[in-house]
Amino acid sequence: MRNAGKMMIVVAAALSLAACANSQVASNYPAGDGPTYPAPSPAGVSGTSGAPQTSTQARACTADDIKVSGDFGSKPSVTIPDTCSAPTSLLTKDLKAGTGATVAAGSTVETNYDLFTWSDRVDQQNTFGAQPYPVTVGQGKVIPGWEQGLDGMKQGGRRLLVIPPELGYGATGNGPIKPNETLVFVVDAVQVTG
Repeated sequence: MRNAGKMMIVVAAALSLAACANSQVASNYPAGDGPTYPAPSPAGVSGTSGAPQTSTQARACTADDIKVSGDFGSKPSVTIPDTCSAPTSLLTKDLKAGTGATVAAGSTVETNYDLFTWSDRVDQQNTFGAQPYPVTVGQGKVIPGWEQGLDGMKQGGRRLLVIPPELGYGATGNGPIKPNETLVFVVDAVQVTG
């Protein structure tokens, strides 16, 4: 009887933990009608638990510390350094200047992107080779780091975005994105309208 009691406690504990598990299912795209990245995080999200954002490095990385290779329209190769810490503010760097229409509030941008997480340097998701992901800037349907980071980009351009947690998914995370994660995107502006 004693063993049966222990088994019931173990089963009850397992069921309790399962009930607390994150049940979100990630899709293959950012936000919108089906995609989940980069959907906005809840307003006012902050906190310090979750993915480690810094290590013992004294300085924060700059956009120039992150190495990106590959041509516009093709999946990039990205190297996130471990010799400096994750930046605490939004970083943008034009890797290829576009020559077409400029992204502004109200513009719709057809994008291809590749998303990496800083803490584990994992390539989480990309749309290269798939249907471009549409974003209408200024509607709040993507994370603030995308809203701010795409502004001023030109059609035909490729841009690096390094997005701190408070402009990404914050303390809640999203699917495989851990809480308080710094995000690294390489974004191609395939078409800009509006």
